[in-house]
Amino acid sequence: MVGATTLAEWFPENKLKAPGMGGRSVFYRNLEERLDTRRAENITFHVRHNEPSPDSIDFSTLDFLGLTHSGMIRQPFLDELAAHPDFKLGAGGSRLLNGNNPYTDEAEREIAAFHGTETALLFHSGFEANVAIMLAVPRPGDAIIYDELVHASMHEGMQGSMALCKRSFKHNDVDNFREVLADVRNSQSQIKQGNSSVIIALESTYSMDGDVAPLQELVKVAEEVFPEGNAQFFVDEAHTTGVFGKQGRGLVHQVGMQDKIAIRMHTYGKALACTGAAVVCESPVRDTLINFARGFIYSTAPSFPMVAAIRAGYKLMMTNQTQPLQDRIQQLVKYFFRTLEANPIWEEANDEGILQVPNMQDWEDKAFVTHVIPFMTRQRYTAYLCWHLQLAGINCFPIDYPAVPRGMNRLRIVFHAHNNEEDIDKLVSATCEWAQEMLDIEEAGEKSKLPAAARQVIAGRRSQKSDGVR
Repeated sequence: MVGATTLAEWFPENKLKAPGMGGRSVFYRNLEERLDTRRAENITFHVRHNEPSPDSIDFSTLDFLGLTHSGMIRQPFLDELAAHPDFKLGAGGSRLLNGNNPYTDEAEREIAAFHGTETALLFHSGFEANVAIMLAVPRPGDAIIYDELVHASMHEGMQGSMALCKRSFKHNDVDNFREVLADVRNSQSQIKQGNSSVIIALESTYSMDGDVAPLQELVKVAEEVFPEGNAQFFVDEAHTTGVFGKQGRGLVHQVGMQDKIAIRMHTYGKALACTGAAVVCESPVRDTLINFARGFIYSTAPSFPMVAAIRAGYKLMMTNQTQPLQDRIQQLVKYFFRTLEANPIWEEANDEGILQVPNMQDWEDKAFVTHVIPFMTRQRYTAYLCWHLQLAGINCFPIDYPAVPRGMNRLRIVFHAHNNEEDIDKLVSATCEWAQEMLDIEEAGEKSKLPAAARQVIAGRRSQKSDGVR
């Protein structure tokens, strides 16, 4: 587990730097001034050496199935390499020049067949794939309608999209979606006449809130508003690949909507413990990406080891080796909900807004639960809860603006197949211990008093200063 000194390094004080740079070039002063706007709000990002300590409990990483933790994917990957001993390490160019090969083609055919689509196209990352889709697929006259909480990569792509009409709808709000969809139909003549399309962008599971898109309801509304079929869906499955659906095919498959979704994007850096992403779709979409997605056209092709790792992950799914891991995650999250509800402090902490878990509501009535759980508390308390849990040997991190909307900071808890009931007992016990401490502070009217973990971290910062650490 980490100590207060390490946490002080991970969460340093944000002091303004630009005022003390009078003698430096305006180039560097301007950069520091921009950074100071974040330092002033205590929302700067840092690249930390914060991999989970060997003796801490992992409730943070995106290694959902535990393939990294267990090393389960290592041997299938090595087997792929051994089966092709003369593989070339570098691709040698873009796939439109010298970088393509039969091995990558075969991998894409396997991916497409597994997900029940006509074709697939590999990318280096999910971010790159999402940008490519939003840039290349919408045409002039088309419209993009997107859930307000979609990933930053979709927004990045939308900025350069040829679709001039871009409208968001309230997160997972089917009624508002209908209103926005109808308004776009009525205000965009090309779309109303059936000559242009509406691309509807969603995530199947939202990585910061841990909730699920109501796909069936959204598709039904789109078919009612656009019975001629010129409204099509693009779903980001980054956080459901390997975790939901038969053999890990994703949430779209789990809810039986694979024939209703034009474009799906699956990533491999999370549950499959490798890198890259694939767009699964019909051939017109793939050909459009190949011809108009600059990130694909001008990037060097995936290397052999990258594709080999992806194929190793798919072989684990295809042979049902990951299915028990999916099932285990479901069991553990449900155990967490039951254990938290049974803790005597939970009800008061929830009622007072000290600790709330939005996607826990009505969990017993849901067909499945998700593996991402946001702990919501008062905004200034989020770091305090993180520090308390870290000092208790639980690895987790807060998610702050701009990764989430202002005022919506949270501590993100991620469940893995390699967690166990004892881990969850410790998580619930430590969390409720902190909640009791905060309730006591508030009840005593000592709002300026810091909880014990925060005092330790601040003492660690002072110790660093006295030792000359900057």
